Amino acid sequence: MENGPVGQVSVLIVDDHPHGREGMRDLLGADPSFRVVGEAVSGEEAIAKAADLIPDLVLMDIRMPGMGGLDATFKLKQLLPSVKIVMVTVSDDITHLFEAIKRGAQGYLLKNVSPASWLSYLRSVAMDEAPLSKELALRMLREFAAKADGGEIDDSAGTVPEAGRGEGVGVPSNGLTPREKEVLEHISTGASNREIASTLCLSEHTVKNHLKNILQKLHLNNRVQLARYAMENGLQRRE
Repeated sequence: MENGPVGQVSVLIVDDHPHGREGMRDLLGADPSFRVVGEAVSGEEAIAKAADLIPDLVLMDIRMPGMGGLDATFKLKQLLPSVKIVMVTVSDDITHLFEAIKRGAQGYLLKNVSPASWLSYLRSVAMDEAPLSKELALRMLREFAAKADGGEIDDSAGTVPEAGRGEGVGVPSNGLTPREKEVLEHISTGASNREIASTLCLSEHTVKNHLKNILQKLHLNNRVQLARYAMENGLQRRE
């Protein structure tokens, strides 16, 4: 496989609709930060091509004939744990978001958001600082608020991994320092590393170190899971 310029993010596009693949290809082609290295039309093909191409990032449609995007994400993360996967969908169903998190996705994008928002979000994913979009963070917060008030949501889709539910989970400290808890609170709102650094008067490097420590202490995989954890345990920041 021919390598692109140093620093370019290699991307595998997975969508069973030709227009969907074309739209994503054109969007990424307009930004020199990205290089599309392959396309797939099913979950099975996505796994095979990812194993061959080893992309940095996979854009994965949720609904496809045969193996859907959620199952493909789970299998792909087992095969290539370092590959970043962003789910792409027209649905804002919160259960899809939770299930994507459970399967190991690093992000979740709606097809109807603006091209500028798409590219900004994907650049953040590539730099390991992808925030949960503020719209989805607000949606999650509302769902958990409804649950606290006696409502119900489907917890079977998106439960924080069992590794993150050891002794002490549910206790606000859970080994986190006061500063780490502050960072976690801001993560739950969808804030980026830069926004957290500015608010807390820290460097972005320091925020990244705090994030790494929080993930290790809670045995979680990404900041989207952290947002869910914060909301489940009453650690979210209410704007």
